[in-house]
Amino acid sequence: MDPYIITLSILGIVILLTAWLPMVLRRMPLSLPILCIVMGMLLAWSPYPLLPPFNPLENREFTERMTEIVVIVALMGAGLKIDRPIGWRRWRTTWRLLGIAMPLTIAAIACLGYSILGLGLASALLLGAALAPTDPVLASDIQVGPPRSGIEDEVRFALTSEAGLNDGLSFPFIHLAVAIALAAKDGSEVFQHWAAVDIVWRLAIGVAVGWGGGKLFGWLAFKISVRSLSRTKDGFVSLGITFTAYGITQLLGGYGFLAVFLAAVAFRQAEREHDFHQQLHDFAEQIERLLMMVLLVCLGAIVASGPLFANIDWKIVTVAVLTLVIVRPVLGWLSLMGTGHTLGESMIIAIFGIRGLGSIYYLAYATGQANFDKVETVWATVLLIILASIVAHGLAVTPTMRWIDRKMAHARRRGALPAGPLGER
Repeated sequence: MDPYIITLSILGIVILLTAWLPMVLRRMPLSLPILCIVMGMLLAWSPYPLLPPFNPLENREFTERMTEIVVIVALMGAGLKIDRPIGWRRWRTTWRLLGIAMPLTIAAIACLGYSILGLGLASALLLGAALAPTDPVLASDIQVGPPRSGIEDEVRFALTSEAGLNDGLSFPFIHLAVAIALAAKDGSEVFQHWAAVDIVWRLAIGVAVGWGGGKLFGWLAFKISVRSLSRTKDGFVSLGITFTAYGITQLLGGYGFLAVFLAAVAFRQAEREHDFHQQLHDFAEQIERLLMMVLLVCLGAIVASGPLFANIDWKIVTVAVLTLVIVRPVLGWLSLMGTGHTLGESMIIAIFGIRGLGSIYYLAYATGQANFDKVETVWATVLLIILASIVAHGLAVTPTMRWIDRKMAHARRRGALPAGPLGER
């Protein structure tokens, strides 16, 4: 059979399912990512060569670039649909999750990798930094709704804004892991350079280019009197903003993930009630969903036939269980103490920290910069945690979000919440 024709046929089926399955699964305790994983496994187990064997270690650059694209598209979509203006009080939950929960999670997972898996310092830190951020790609079911839809309760907002910002803020620790791995080889000093460049410079460039670029594109779209971008009504403008913000930031040595999300937030704030935001969001979401399905089908094939899962033993399973059941839930809940959230809200925010394609990108990027010890163990641990996260959160997300929606509806009936969007809070 012609592999090219087979690939086209499979891609066509995936595209059709991308449009149809979200509607079918809307009321079911099942998520689209779970079905993508199952589909990939079935294709890999087929007696016909429908999907070739794929090992991300042997195809590192392809893995890095594909996950990179889907993450930045997801970050643009996440930023566009946030109604709430950025601010210290309005985003206090986000700042707690970023400033307290994420660093502690990195440290805790690194300690697990060092003590249980026997990883060296660099590999343990890489494991923690790759798994600490929540994923913007796989979190669509627990994120806020489209622009001006009014679906922006505290839980959805916290998970959306956290996923948008922590992908960029975990990068300093990825760079630190790379620096430590390189220092073990050449004996150079790393921490002074890391603090000056990887924290101060790269973060500053990401914030400046992202926020400034978003404001500039907002002016081009809404403020000039004629021939504005909003008059085009073309959704692919969102891709233009995404790639421009990301590319310029990366060229200047900044954090492109952070810049893309901030560009989307700044662009949205330029004219928050315009219908053009809906068109941009819808296009970005469609592209994100298609890329996500393709990559998760490939992940399913890796699960079924890839050699990485042959490395899984009781130590890796132990680290995976501790990470998903104890580390993120406990540290996430502790970071939210004193914010005024109910116990139920705090626990949902803490538990629904989905791990996904962003973690794969970090591993692919870092392993291309330096050699890490026991890299197969790191990959196997990350892939197992991603798979377990997809299944566990996918089964729980529908009933959980229904509970939140019932709670919001009850609060609105009592007058505790406004009837419209929550963006002005």
